[in-house]
Amino acid sequence: MNIAITGGGTGGHLAIARALGEECKKQGITTLYIGGTKGQDKQWFDNESTPFTHIAFLDSMPVVNQSFFGKWSALAKNITESLSAKKLLKEHNINACISVGGFSAATGSFGAIFSRIPFFIHEQNACMGSLNKLLKPFAKRFFSSFEYPNVTFTPYPINSDFFIKQRERDTLKTIAFFGGSQGAKAINELALNLAPLLKEKNVKILHQAGKIDYENTYKAYVEKGFNLADSMQDFKSGEKDIFVFDFSKDMAELMNIADFCISRAGASSLWELVSNGLPTLFIPYPYAAKNHQYFNAKSLIDKDLALLHTQDEISRIDINDLAQKITQINLSTISKSLITMAQKNGAECIINHIRQYLKN
Repeated sequence: MNIAITGGGTGGHLAIARALGEECKKQGITTLYIGGTKGQDKQWFDNESTPFTHIAFLDSMPVVNQSFFGKWSALAKNITESLSAKKLLKEHNINACISVGGFSAATGSFGAIFSRIPFFIHEQNACMGSLNKLLKPFAKRFFSSFEYPNVTFTPYPINSDFFIKQRERDTLKTIAFFGGSQGAKAINELALNLAPLLKEKNVKILHQAGKIDYENTYKAYVEKGFNLADSMQDFKSGEKDIFVFDFSKDMAELMNIADFCISRAGASSLWELVSNGLPTLFIPYPYAAKNHQYFNAKSLIDKDLALLHTQDEISRIDINDLAQKITQINLSTISKSLITMAQKNGAECIINHIRQYLKN
């Protein structure tokens, strides 16, 4: 069996692609990944550690946030490039294609539809992406971990490390601030403002400041007189108050150390936090397409399993009130409920659905 996986552009989409690729490799399925030349696709998969049998990068163009003429130009470019995708699908004798969304998915998706190859979609967010909305009528199955009409519900594809390192929380000893690999200025500023109040309560800080703002954030902590750890091992020794880093490949371990988290609400981050059982205050990225991060977080808010403040609210909130709110949260109840909610084997479930469809 040969399966094509297409999509990417940003980390959330690429994490799904990787999870599906690893599951296919585990099941002995040959894979073709079709990504884009823009975005982070090459950074993730143009290397020896790629889980895919074959990879190709085509010149997909984002359609969202373009001018009227820009949208048509991008659409025309994607359709042209989809002819290259169609050729790749034929060369590799592809039996099915699944899109994980993002603008990189356009060429592979159109190529599969034009080739009349069984086509599937995974929607990662609580608010459907524009491309997925356009292509949903052509999909044999529409997979998601959020509620949609005519959805095939599956657990969110999460690396097993987040389940292995999950734990119940009951005492606030360490707070993590996660703004993503590129960082989040609003979360960095909030961490710096909260730090003195947290120190008074003997609460330590793990802070992913992102590559762009790492040096400025580190210097700001030093200027405030904090004793910063030089490494994770140094921080775990218990002698240092704060560990600031730009990026880490071992987020499961970092989550395991934390008792509470303040984070953006991208779908992959949200479900990793759920799987780890880590109570979280979400501050959605306000410029995400269709404000999807807000709706991702709201799915947990509606179940009383998280806190939520918009970035605008955070900019105006009384820092003492926020610190009190965080320290009074019932960590045990929320942590246990998140662990109960978390479901394993999302990628396996999706691939098995595709295999079953092809058998019928």
